[in-house]
Amino acid sequence: MARHTTFRFCLDPTVEQTVALARHVGAARFAYNQCLRLHLDARERHRTLIRRGAGAGAVDQARDGVPWSRFSLINAYNQWKRSEAAGRRFLVTGDGVAEVEVTGLAWRGEVSSQVFEEAAVDLGRGLAAWTAPRSGKRKGRRVGHPRFKKKTHTSGSFRMRNKSKGDRSSIRVGTEDRSRSVVLPRLGSIRVQEDTRRLRRMIAMGRARILQATITRGVRRWWVSITVEAADLHPTARHSARPADDSTGWVGVDRGLHALVVAGKRDGTETLRVQAPKTLATGLRRQRRLVRAVSRKKRASANQRKAGTRLAKHHVRVRNTRQHFLHQVSNQLVKTHDRLVLEDLNITGIMSNRRLARAVGDAAWGELARQITYKQHWHGGQVVVADRWFASSKTCSSCGQIKPNLTLKDRTYACGHCGLVRDRDLNAATNLAAWAEDHTHGEEAQVGDRQAAGPVINACRRDGSGPHTRVGETSPDDAGTPVQTAPAA
Repeated sequence: MARHTTFRFCLDPTVEQTVALARHVGAARFAYNQCLRLHLDARERHRTLIRRGAGAGAVDQARDGVPWSRFSLINAYNQWKRSEAAGRRFLVTGDGVAEVEVTGLAWRGEVSSQVFEEAAVDLGRGLAAWTAPRSGKRKGRRVGHPRFKKKTHTSGSFRMRNKSKGDRSSIRVGTEDRSRSVVLPRLGSIRVQEDTRRLRRMIAMGRARILQATITRGVRRWWVSITVEAADLHPTARHSARPADDSTGWVGVDRGLHALVVAGKRDGTETLRVQAPKTLATGLRRQRRLVRAVSRKKRASANQRKAGTRLAKHHVRVRNTRQHFLHQVSNQLVKTHDRLVLEDLNITGIMSNRRLARAVGDAAWGELARQITYKQHWHGGQVVVADRWFASSKTCSSCGQIKPNLTLKDRTYACGHCGLVRDRDLNAATNLAAWAEDHTHGEEAQVGDRQAAGPVINACRRDGSGPHTRVGETSPDDAGTPVQTAPAA
């Protein structure tokens, strides 16, 4: 088992199962908010003791009592949910004597306990991300402090871990009488709309092991994302290993707004050119009309909620279209080239330009780099990131002369020193390929992209018929990447 991937299916629950799913989403939100409240109250007690000038022992004890990690948050919440603060009731005997019975959180048995634990884990990660740059453990932009989650009817999620008891797992895909289903703890068997044959085949052959399942409430849809630990891709889908002293074969990938991707070799050969789909700009007229419809409705009315649902469905459709296109481009790049070099773009800085922010966000350069990085790793290829200060666009790919007065409207690079005339994006891709051949020297170590950091949790592809395989063999399509996006609603 060498990689993690996720299979995402659209659920088709019954009315009773929809109520149970909504109850679990609310429980996850409640546990997250309660853990955050316990954390803030403990910090406030610690500050109060400092202001009052309490002894060092009491201050240290209060500081140690602040739950920060996921384990301490889980313990704090478990202690609270059984306490009188979580719930109590008064019992009156026949002779008129009232007694207090501590019930704790009365409804905690109606949902899976894993929902509470995973909510505390999420808060622990948020607190760690907030403290890391402030304590010097991580460089970069600071993140905000975790905030309380509000109750909504169109979003929310909860997570469950897979626990095995013998040969039986708590999270299973397919049953004997219904293959298109997912079995979850405390929820039972829930029907899914897509075919699960590929995932079931991988699990049966021992090429995949379920780790966890995340259930998400979308716009009038429920989704389940099953994260598995899968084996490497089929050998026919992986690139052949290159000799250690081979520094050739690099292909530069230039990302832009007019042309989303332009790939080229060192000799100036263009291998791929893809125009940007501009999904947000295409649907902007409809988006503005839907936003005006929401603002015209009476606040907090049913009509405003319906108009907001239509606007949310439009945003989901735009995102799905963009994701589907990015997966197509990244798949084409990693399947045809075993060595790719990307430019290290300061996307955060570019987004601060109000004239370019919307177009850059619509192009999704960071998401494209993330997909290329993990997919190339799956296929056994290499990805390197050029130096951020390397002027790939302003440098002549023939003589190396730098043209400092090059502007964004100049789509053709014309060198005044050697007379080279070449497309601007192809010239940048050629320079990136030359930079990789001059600086890698055949190194096999894969260099990560800062824009592509983080675990891969949303790489999947729609389950279909696919090629059949014999028992014990691996299909080239096993745990591949998305080739189709489900409808928004």
